[in-house]
Amino acid sequence: MRKLAIYHLETLLWIARLGTFRAAAERLGTTQPAISARVREIEAQLGIAVFRREGRGVVLTARGRQLVRDCEPLLAGFERALMQAGDLGGARGVVRLGAGEIAAASCLPGFVHEIERDLPGVTLEVELDLTARMLQQLLGGTRDLVFLAGPAASPGLSTKPIGAVSLVWVASPRTAATGLEKPLPLWSLPPHSPIHQTFRDELARGPIRASSINTCNNVRSMIDIVAGGRGAAVLPETMVRDELACGLLVELAPRPTRTIQFEAAIRAAEQDPVILELFDRAGRLRIA
Repeated sequence: MRKLAIYHLETLLWIARLGTFRAAAERLGTTQPAISARVREIEAQLGIAVFRREGRGVVLTARGRQLVRDCEPLLAGFERALMQAGDLGGARGVVRLGAGEIAAASCLPGFVHEIERDLPGVTLEVELDLTARMLQQLLGGTRDLVFLAGPAASPGLSTKPIGAVSLVWVASPRTAATGLEKPLPLWSLPPHSPIHQTFRDELARGPIRASSINTCNNVRSMIDIVAGGRGAAVLPETMVRDELACGLLVELAPRPTRTIQFEAAIRAAEQDPVILELFDRAGRLRIA
């Protein structure tokens, strides 16, 4: 009978984290039949049932939960020892990053360059999304590290602040020249975005009035819409800095006093040394 190896433990932990053989196979770069074979080998070697099927997913048995609890720190310690012996340069793995547009346009490029330079064996899978969905993905185990608009308050998360972004009311010079006497078409990120709440608060204070309130989940598209003379918006200053400098956009009203805080976040229970190393590096970033 084949003895259990490190990849068996890794398989066990990823199935436990992600909930399905298919998700674990995708995470580990193998096939679902290979994952099933590994589970059969674990159960045959130990003489116990580790998982039981529940709907389309699987859940750990009581003895399976204990096995995961005992093995997770052992595997993390083994990987940490290998990384330290290789001065981190030998780190291997796929890390799934989530980021919003603002982080992606500011601190993310430098972060990616640093990881490629210092940890060439680490592969990054980057996906851009809104904060609410990134939080769901992180807590659900389908993202490993996210850069999001905070504060993100959850006992299941560990976070590090990475700076704040100022917001500005902007419009095209042509729109601004018409003055604020008439209501304008206004644009904002969707309601679950922290920027949308600031937009609503500022709108309640005046002096800008809305003839319509439109939403778009892409900041770059909103910049193009507003620069084309079709209304005004509250946008991150970092995203419109160049347009303001060249006169494509102008500030339409006093800047909101509230800034948007940004954070890097991982699961509080995370023990993967590669992810912990990236999280530590992410904490040294600054949105600018």
